[in-house]
Amino acid sequence: MNINKDAAKQVTGRKLDWNEIRKKVELTGEILLKNTVLSKEEQQSILKNRAQTIAVDTQNKTDADESIELIEFSLSAERYGIETSFVREVYPLKDFTTLPGTPSFLLGIINVRGKIVSVINLKKFFNLPEKGLGELNKVIIIANEKMEFGILADVILGTNSIPLHTVKASPAAIDGIGSEYLKGVTGEHLIILNTRNILNDEKIIINQKSSSFIS
Repeated sequence: MNINKDAAKQVTGRKLDWNEIRKKVELTGEILLKNTVLSKEEQQSILKNRAQTIAVDTQNKTDADESIELIEFSLSAERYGIETSFVREVYPLKDFTTLPGTPSFLLGIINVRGKIVSVINLKKFFNLPEKGLGELNKVIIIANEKMEFGILADVILGTNSIPLHTVKASPAAIDGIGSEYLKGVTGEHLIILNTRNILNDEKIIINQKSSSFIS
C-alpha cells in the first residue's frame, strides 16, 4: 500500500487532483491483482470482461466514425441528398423528348452518349408544393442492378460526407414525401432521400402497353 501513502503525501498541502488519485488507485489495484493467485476460471472471467469492454469501446468509436457520402442538390427551395453509391453521373439537361400517355412525373427521355435514359420530375412524383422558380436543368442519373433513370434538380450543391450519428429519423412525411422515400434529416435540414426505395418503386416502372417507357 506504499502507493496510496505516496499519493497522500503528494496531495497534502495543495489542491486535490482527483484524476491523479484515481489513476494511482487503479494502478494499485493492478499491482494487487498481479500479486494475487487466481484460479484459471477467475483469470478467464477477467480476460473475458476486458475483451467485452474493448469490443464495446471499439464499436462505439466505429459507429461515431461511420458516415454517408451524398450528392446534395436543391429542389423547390429545399436541400436534398442522395447516396453517391447510386449515382452514375450528373448530366446537363439540354433537350428531351416527351412520351405521350405517360404519368406527369415522367418528363421524357434524353440521349446520354447514345443511351436512352428516362427522366423523373421529383416535384410531381412527390407532389411537392411549388416554392419559387426552379431551373430544373440538371439531371442526376441514379441506378442499381435493375433500374436506371435520371431525376431533375435545380442546382447541384456538391458532394458531402455526413456522419451517420447526425442523421435523425424523419417524420412520417416531409412536404408530402412519404416516409418510405426518406432516409433521414440532418440538423441543417438536409433531407436525405432513400435512393434504394426510389429505384425499386414499381410506380416508376411504366407499363409498356400504355405507350410508355421503361428505362
